[in-house]
Amino acid sequence: MKQMDNRPIGMFDSGVGGLTVYKEVKKQLPNESIVYLGDTKRFPYGSKSKESIIELTKQGIDFLIRQNVKLIVIACGTATSQALEEVKNLYSVPIIGIIDSTVEYLEEKYRNNKNAEIGIIATAGTIKSNGWQNKIKELIPSAKIKAKGCPLLAPMAEEGWTDNQIARLTIKEYLIEMKKIDTLILGCTHYPLFQKIIKKEMGKRVEIINTGEKIARKLTTYLQENNIQNVEEMIEDKIYLTDTECNFVSVAEKLLGDNKIGEKIQKAEYLQITT
Repeated sequence: MKQMDNRPIGMFDSGVGGLTVYKEVKKQLPNESIVYLGDTKRFPYGSKSKESIIELTKQGIDFLIRQNVKLIVIACGTATSQALEEVKNLYSVPIIGIIDSTVEYLEEKYRNNKNAEIGIIATAGTIKSNGWQNKIKELIPSAKIKAKGCPLLAPMAEEGWTDNQIARLTIKEYLIEMKKIDTLILGCTHYPLFQKIIKKEMGKRVEIINTGEKIARKLTTYLQENNIQNVEEMIEDKIYLTDTECNFVSVAEKLLGDNKIGEKIQKAEYLQITT
């Protein structure tokens, strides 16, 4: 007899970027409900210390656990690279980040190819942590890696500046160093909001990796292997923000094509520090 678990999936990000993961998970797992937490009050995470990011991540996880979720997706590149390994064993709830699922996909891609040339763009903090680089080298030792911190992109995404001349010029400048690669990882979940511009800049030869697609695939497999899919009627999704006075709604409406997204938003009252 199939076990079932209709509790929601918890999802955590510093802001609107994690909705690129939310979108892919809903596409692949339409029966699953999601409780999404955007820590918009303390955005951005990319310039904060590792200690602060760990504390912020723990607070986000604690909040989601209080919402009775069955597992948690860290839909934030900075929190995944700097906090996940530090916090995941503190909780009984399974916690999944965006790095492993993406690099496991690349390991399959390059299984019979020793000439992997992989680019990574992410926040400055993520690049400095070497989280992506270390995991790639662990699974694909022969890979040549180029990594670039792009600190302006996540704030631009939060402002909704994802398809204008400022975005195009900024991305062009950041990608100058990303020549002679065959794969480009969007190592911050805000960056798929710029995917149209990035694809045009990089050309058809380069595969652009949206981490949301890869984590959704891993999540599908995990739910099936552990028999915890929701087979009942879906509970309505919930979106919590730590600060509702932001551009989250307008960016989310455009990304998700849902002009009623604002009706799902609630204020998350749990802040303990002002980092």
